[in-house]
Amino acid sequence: MVKLLVGILKGAAIGAALGYGAHALGQATGFSNPWLTFGLIGAFVGLFVGKPIWSLIRDKNATIWISVLKTAFGFGIGCGLYALIARAISPSWIISEGINLFTWPVTLGGAIGAVYGGFVELDDAMGDDKAPKKDGKSSSPSASKKK
Repeated sequence: MVKLLVGILKGAAIGAALGYGAHALGQATGFSNPWLTFGLIGAFVGLFVGKPIWSLIRDKNATIWISVLKTAFGFGIGCGLYALIARAISPSWIISEGINLFTWPVTLGGAIGAVYGGFVELDDAMGDDKAPKKDGKSSSPSASKKK
Protein backbone atom coordinates (compact mmCIF):
# COMPACT_ATOMS: atom_id res chain seq x y z
CA MET A 1 0.00 0.00 0.00
CA VAL A 2 2.87 2.34 0.77
CA LYS A 3 4.50 1.60 -2.57
CA LEU A 4 1.28 2.50 -4.36
CA LEU A 5 1.15 5.85 -2.57
CA VAL A 6 4.83 6.51 -3.34
CA GLY A 7 4.25 5.71 -7.02
CA ILE A 8 1.23 7.97 -7.19
CA LEU A 9 3.10 10.85 -5.57
CA LYS A 10 6.22 10.42 -7.73
CA GLY A 11 4.15 10.17 -10.90
CA ALA A 12 2.01 13.18 -10.01
CA ALA A 13 5.07 15.29 -9.23
CA ILE A 14 6.82 14.32 -12.48
CA GLY A 15 3.66 14.80 -14.54
CA ALA A 16 2.77 18.16 -13.02
CA ALA A 17 6.34 19.45 -13.38
CA LEU A 18 6.58 18.45 -17.04
CA GLY A 19 3.07 19.75 -17.64
CA TYR A 20 3.98 23.10 -16.13
CA GLY A 21 7.11 23.23 -18.26
CA ALA A 22 5.04 22.56 -21.37
CA HIS A 23 2.52 25.21 -20.34
CA ALA A 24 5.29 27.77 -19.75
CA LEU A 25 6.87 26.88 -23.10
CA GLY A 26 3.52 27.35 -24.80
CA GLN A 27 3.03 30.71 -23.10
CA ALA A 28 6.52 31.94 -24.05
CA THR A 29 6.85 30.65 -27.62
CA GLY A 30 3.38 29.59 -28.73
CA PHE A 31 4.50 25.97 -29.21
CA SER A 32 1.84 23.59 -27.97
CA ASN A 33 1.69 19.89 -28.81
CA PRO A 34 -0.35 18.00 -26.21
CA TRP A 35 0.32 14.59 -27.77
CA LEU A 36 4.05 15.06 -27.34
CA THR A 37 3.65 16.58 -23.88
CA PHE A 38 1.56 13.78 -22.40
CA GLY A 39 3.53 11.09 -24.21
CA LEU A 40 6.74 12.45 -22.68
CA ILE A 41 5.09 12.58 -19.26
CA GLY A 42 4.31 8.88 -19.52
CA ALA A 43 7.82 8.13 -20.76
CA PHE A 44 9.53 10.04 -17.94
CA VAL A 45 7.31 8.42 -15.33
CA GLY A 46 8.28 5.03 -16.76
CA LEU A 47 11.96 5.95 -16.47
CA PHE A 48 11.95 7.28 -12.92
CA VAL A 49 9.16 5.51 -11.02
CA GLY A 50 9.49 1.95 -9.77
CA LYS A 51 12.99 0.68 -10.37
CA PRO A 52 14.63 3.72 -11.96
CA ILE A 53 17.02 3.39 -14.87
CA TRP A 54 20.16 4.05 -12.81
CA SER A 55 19.41 1.14 -10.45
CA LEU A 56 19.03 -1.17 -13.44
CA ILE A 57 22.31 0.05 -14.95
CA ARG A 58 24.22 -0.63 -11.72
CA ASP A 59 22.71 -4.09 -11.19
CA LYS A 60 24.67 -6.66 -13.18
CA ASN A 61 21.82 -9.21 -12.97
CA ALA A 62 19.19 -6.84 -14.40
CA THR A 63 18.71 -5.71 -17.96
CA ILE A 64 18.16 -2.17 -19.21
CA TRP A 65 15.35 -3.34 -21.49
CA ILE A 66 12.95 -3.13 -18.55
CA SER A 67 13.35 0.65 -18.52
CA VAL A 68 13.12 0.85 -22.29
CA LEU A 69 9.83 -1.06 -22.29
CA LYS A 70 8.40 0.99 -19.40
CA THR A 71 9.34 4.17 -21.27
CA ALA A 72 7.82 3.09 -24.59
CA PHE A 73 4.69 1.79 -22.90
CA GLY A 74 4.47 5.00 -20.86
CA PHE A 75 4.56 7.13 -24.01
CA GLY A 76 1.61 5.17 -25.34
CA ILE A 77 -0.24 5.37 -22.02
CA GLY A 78 0.26 9.15 -21.89
CA CYS A 79 -1.05 9.64 -25.42
CA GLY A 80 -3.91 7.21 -24.88
CA LEU A 81 -5.09 8.79 -21.64
CA TYR A 82 -4.90 12.23 -23.25
CA ALA A 83 -7.01 10.97 -26.15
CA LEU A 84 -9.50 9.42 -23.76
CA ILE A 85 -9.87 12.51 -21.57
CA ALA A 86 -9.57 15.36 -24.07
CA ARG A 87 -11.06 13.80 -27.19
CA ALA A 88 -13.49 11.06 -26.17
CA ILE A 89 -14.91 12.26 -22.84
CA SER A 90 -14.01 15.97 -23.21
CA PRO A 91 -15.05 17.25 -19.78
CA SER A 92 -15.04 20.99 -19.27
CA TRP A 93 -14.40 23.08 -16.18
CA ILE A 94 -13.22 26.53 -17.20
CA ILE A 95 -11.19 28.47 -14.63
CA SER A 96 -9.54 31.88 -14.95
CA GLU A 97 -8.14 33.01 -18.31
CA GLY A 98 -10.17 30.44 -20.23
CA ILE A 99 -8.12 27.44 -19.03
CA ASN A 100 -9.96 24.12 -19.02
CA LEU A 101 -8.90 22.39 -15.82
CA PHE A 102 -9.28 18.92 -17.33
CA THR A 103 -7.03 19.58 -20.34
CA TRP A 104 -4.55 22.00 -18.73
CA PRO A 105 -1.12 20.33 -18.98
CA VAL A 106 -0.36 20.83 -15.28
CA THR A 107 -3.44 19.07 -13.91
CA LEU A 108 -3.87 16.46 -16.64
CA GLY A 109 -0.14 15.75 -16.64
CA GLY A 110 -0.21 15.21 -12.89
CA ALA A 111 -3.21 12.91 -13.18
CA ILE A 112 -1.68 10.86 -16.01
CA GLY A 113 1.62 10.65 -14.12
CA ALA A 114 -0.17 9.55 -10.94
CA VAL A 115 -2.13 6.78 -12.67
CA TYR A 116 0.85 5.37 -14.55
CA GLY A 117 3.23 5.93 -11.61
CA GLY A 118 1.00 3.92 -9.29
CA PHE A 119 0.79 1.11 -11.84
CA VAL A 120 4.56 0.98 -12.41
CA GLU A 121 5.40 1.12 -8.70
CA LEU A 122 2.99 -1.72 -7.94
CA ASP A 123 4.33 -3.74 -10.85
CA ASP A 124 7.93 -3.34 -9.70
CA ALA A 125 6.98 -4.14 -6.09
CA MET A 126 5.52 -7.53 -7.03
CA GLY A 127 7.75 -10.27 -5.68
CA ASP A 128 9.88 -8.08 -3.41
CA ASP A 129 8.75 -9.98 -0.31
CA LYS A 130 9.99 -13.28 -1.77
CA ALA A 131 13.56 -12.10 -2.26
CA PRO A 132 16.12 -13.99 -0.14
CA LYS A 133 17.57 -12.11 2.81
CA LYS A 134 21.21 -11.08 2.62
CA ASP A 135 22.17 -12.42 6.07
CA GLY A 136 21.69 -16.01 4.88
CA LYS A 137 18.69 -16.75 7.11
CA SER A 138 15.60 -18.14 5.47
CA SER A 139 12.25 -16.59 6.23
CA SER A 140 10.28 -19.76 5.57
CA PRO A 141 8.55 -21.46 8.52
CA SER A 142 9.96 -24.87 7.58
CA ALA A 143 13.53 -23.62 8.11
CA SER A 144 12.74 -22.66 11.72
CA LYS A 145 11.20 -26.11 12.45
CA LYS A 146 14.33 -27.96 11.29
CA LYS A 147 16.51 -26.42 14.05
